[in-house]
Amino acid sequence: MPVVSIGDYIFTPADREDAFHGNRLLYIGWDGHLLFCAPHCFPFAPSMPLRDVVEQVLPGVYGYHPDFARIDWGQVQWLRGGQPWQPDLDRTLEQNGLGHKDVIRFRTPRLDGIGGSGS
Repeated sequence: MPVVSIGDYIFTPADREDAFHGNRLLYIGWDGHLLFCAPHCFPFAPSMPLRDVVEQVLPGVYGYHPDFARIDWGQVQWLRGGQPWQPDLDRTLEQNGLGHKDVIRFRTPRLDGIGGSGS
């Protein structure tokens, strides 16, 4: 089906970084656990250590899933922008190279959702 352009669409995005009072949006998804259908979006200070995200934020988001308590964070496989990535949990989000509206995902080997269903 052909697509017809309506012309230039010029506007100021509402989700630009300067609209978040010094914070940056970071999307975080847990692969293989479709109970969470899409990455969650958080406004974090660039100076926040990634370990604080893992230990203080993610349990409140994903902790009710039965697999979460069994995660071996030393074995987690990380992706950034769809590519394998090895973050340093003790460095800040900015030191890990994470910018506004970046997407990171984590995979948990041998934890395949409720009853292995991927959910």
